[in-house]
Amino acid sequence: MLKTDLEQLLHPNNPPDLRLKRLIGVLAEADRPESVYTWMRGAKTRYLLEGLGTRTIALTHEAFDALPGSRSVEYLRELLIHHGMLEDRDRQLAAFERWLTTRILDLAHTPHIQTPIERFARWHHLKRLRAMAAPDKNLNTAVRSAKQEITEAGKFLTWLNTAHDLTSTGIQQAHIDEYLADGPSTRYTIRTFIIWLIKNKDIDKIDVPHRYAATTPLITQQQRLELIRHCVESSETPLTYRVAALILLLFGQPVGKIAALKCSDLQALPNGLHLNLGNIPVLVPAQIAPMFWEHLHHRPNQQTGNRGNQWLFPGTIPGQHIHADTMMGQLRTLGINPGAARNTALRGLIQELPPTLVANALGYSYQVIHKHATDVGTPMASYAGKIPLPTHAPPKHRPPGSE
Repeated sequence: MLKTDLEQLLHPNNPPDLRLKRLIGVLAEADRPESVYTWMRGAKTRYLLEGLGTRTIALTHEAFDALPGSRSVEYLRELLIHHGMLEDRDRQLAAFERWLTTRILDLAHTPHIQTPIERFARWHHLKRLRAMAAPDKNLNTAVRSAKQEITEAGKFLTWLNTAHDLTSTGIQQAHIDEYLADGPSTRYTIRTFIIWLIKNKDIDKIDVPHRYAATTPLITQQQRLELIRHCVESSETPLTYRVAALILLLFGQPVGKIAALKCSDLQALPNGLHLNLGNIPVLVPAQIAPMFWEHLHHRPNQQTGNRGNQWLFPGTIPGQHIHADTMMGQLRTLGINPGAARNTALRGLIQELPPTLVANALGYSYQVIHKHATDVGTPMASYAGKIPLPTHAPPKHRPPGSE
């Protein structure tokens, strides 16, 4: 019945389209056909499927990009990508390009601001992001940074024009000093824009200081161990978020990196379960390894359109991992401040192990680990031995179901 209804909606044989036939096959295999019917009844989804059926919406990224942005459009797009009906592409780069187009159009009424911002955005940030894009490269942080720098540069030029009736070519040191002295610390992100103007000889050399964090957020090592204990013992929080929290608390990983881990990053080696985070697989403590195995074999969000998902923490969008912001929110419900917990975990590991080994095992740059090592008074050794990374042991008991 479901297959027949899909065929009447998508018309896969008029003209013949093997991709639409495959889409029908994927949806018709649903364990719960009623969930597919519920999805199809949504007005936006119905419009998209009818458009594919009448061929007024082509099966191309360009056609989907031209549609009004919505979750329905992106869900169907990712469903088609995940099952091989649309070619894959860098989603973060594509989203940035769409954002940039809108941002530039928003400045159309102020061409004296639009022109330098568009040049900066396209010739610096977009060019750099395209060069960085690769199948295994996560552009999330780079895209966020680019958006902020473009946005803040636009705010600065607006202020410059309002306060001094000047455009970007009239920037002087006094303007920079005045702007930075009277506003939030995010204003310091105009530094990249100013340096770009100087390199392009639009303005003379000007000094824009770096923005430095006033303090490094931390928790105590005792608080960290208590959070580890809570993650092991709690039965109220879904296992998937407790496993994510343990990766943060034990290995000091950024939430964005945790969210983007793949199932293949968990490896069963002769001496135990290991997690690939850097150049050296790190050992998952035996006390919590059963939790990781249980999560791996019972991952959520494995519904019809998302079967075969490669991510350790699948999202609700087919073929995609959980969004970092979603994971961040769940970690906070566990009482975890992600930044503070990560810093404390790194410092604890650096005090136990050669800092260079920590950098190699956890996938951090030597510069980042060197800063933490300096803060805790540990010299940045050049040791590079390849040994399993020990961790702070969680409570000495086995979690439920691990006997």
